[in-house]
Amino acid sequence: MPKRIRLRARSRPQGTPANSASLKVNLEEPQEHTSPIVGIGASAGGYEAFVQLLSALPADTGMAFVLVMHLEPEHKSMLAKLLGNVTPMPVAEAKHGMEVQPNHVYVIPQKADMGIANGALQVVERRQIAGRFLPVDHFLSSLAEDRQGRAIGVVLSGTGSDGTLGLKAIKAEGGITFAQDEETAKHFGMPGSAIAAECVDFVLSPGKIAEELQRLAHHPYVGVPQVVSQPMLLPAGESDFRRILLLLRSASGVDFVDYKPGTIRRRIARRMALLKIESLGKYLDYLQLNRAEVDALFQDILIHVTGFFREPEAFRVLQARIFPKIVANKRPGEAIWLWVPGCSTGEEVYSLAIALLEYLGDGAASTPIQVFGTHISEISIETARPGIYPESSLQDVSAVRLQRFFTKIDAGYRVSKALREMCVFARQDLSKDPPFSRIDLISCRNVLIYMGAALQRRVITGFHYALRDGGSLLLGKSEALTAYPDLFVPAERKDRRRKRESVWQRNSTTTWASA
Repeated sequence: MPKRIRLRARSRPQGTPANSASLKVNLEEPQEHTSPIVGIGASAGGYEAFVQLLSALPADTGMAFVLVMHLEPEHKSMLAKLLGNVTPMPVAEAKHGMEVQPNHVYVIPQKADMGIANGALQVVERRQIAGRFLPVDHFLSSLAEDRQGRAIGVVLSGTGSDGTLGLKAIKAEGGITFAQDEETAKHFGMPGSAIAAECVDFVLSPGKIAEELQRLAHHPYVGVPQVVSQPMLLPAGESDFRRILLLLRSASGVDFVDYKPGTIRRRIARRMALLKIESLGKYLDYLQLNRAEVDALFQDILIHVTGFFREPEAFRVLQARIFPKIVANKRPGEAIWLWVPGCSTGEEVYSLAIALLEYLGDGAASTPIQVFGTHISEISIETARPGIYPESSLQDVSAVRLQRFFTKIDAGYRVSKALREMCVFARQDLSKDPPFSRIDLISCRNVLIYMGAALQRRVITGFHYALRDGGSLLLGKSEALTAYPDLFVPAERKDRRRKRESVWQRNSTTTWASA
């Protein structure tokens, strides 16, 4: 049985490297386009829902609408022409490179898959992966990346689970999400899947969704340009903002003072938009009277994009470059310890365990493995421990992996018992709780981007302490540690095909006075 270690108080390393002040993580605030875009997905029964939604919208919301529907490839689509009769907005079938304009409607062509980049539609030949065609997920995910807080996702009537991952991506980027209610949906599979995944802000009929979209069009969070360098919605509310941070600290025990203020402000503004509040002072009053909203804001701040085998290239790097190095430095029967700080709901923890088991092959039976997942949210940890996920969350898991590592249950799929026993989850606040020690690999992807420089410095210093000599740190594709060579160096020379090195090795020449 692999040895387990508990998250417990541990002496912090004394002292810091001489150049600790030079720690910089190469991060940039995302820029957002000015006009909001509404991505609307549906399949069976979706045409009627489209009609009801579009016919209830005026011609001047300032939003653009992109409709993605499962179309039969062998029949010529008349969708754009038919919908042009029910809305005063111009309706066009999408073409590659078409610039999306406000107060226009765009419809996916047949035999096509569609995304968006820099405000222009990207139309390609229909792709099918492992027998699944998921055009709604594909478009909504690209919309989340392109518009971020100005992305709005709507899932209407349809069978299956297409759209759930797309809505998750939109919500994680600060956008707003809708699903059609069960009473009006001819087929509740698609909206029901998204609702069960807890990534939907509003559950309404198509007509009510239209009303809510009109209201959002006039709210400052959606209806005016967001300038990242300025604290939108909060120009004169610094004292109110600090009082909100105090409320969050009092309720959760987490101090967000050292997190990037722009991130916190955008999440506050998103909650204000959902609650129809335009004044920061009024939102503060609302928080003081409603503990549930404090909890909701806390969870909103912590929403990050996650999923099984997210960014597949990272797992190819692990199996090709990192796992061989770890195994080569182990004695027979010596345990391998991995750590995923900021593990969210556990998908990456289980993905790492699966990838390592596949690499070890027959050697896995004689190698103790422990993968630790920690997160600041107890709700996320409680979701991760039982390892139960809806089917929509497993779209990037191959059939072979699904059969080997998961069990089908009524709620979706459950991670196998043997795999769950390798994974230990615990609540941990990276800003103040002590790290683990003697870890072989830390995977901390896209967590540092939410932290200010001082907090980044503390966390990276803790990671150096936690890793064994020669241990590796896997970061996200937007993170780098080139300015802190005393603690971490690139694991190998950077691949010219990649914009930035993502794997860093502990610099063992730096030692702690207490080590």
